[in-house]
Amino acid sequence: MPTLTEERAEKIKEIVCEILELEEDEVTETSLFREDHDADSLRAIEILASLEKEFKVVIDQSELARMVNIKGVNEVVAESAGW
Repeated sequence: MPTLTEERAEKIKEIVCEILELEEDEVTETSLFREDHDADSLRAIEILASLEKEFKVVIDQSELARMVNIKGVNEVVAESAGW
């Protein structure tokens, strides 16, 4: 059975992939959204808003600079949620 942390990480990846219109196997923990997947800043804001809604957290827009890959997004969401 997946742990709560694994479930959260899977949900985060699912949200990111949906917004970037990518298959989950196309995105790794460290692949860069902008450089590797041609994401623009509007998509980054969409990701941030969707994560806030899904996890009921507030993420400062200054954190977008860290949210360049799945690993960064997981860290920012975890910090914002206090996990």
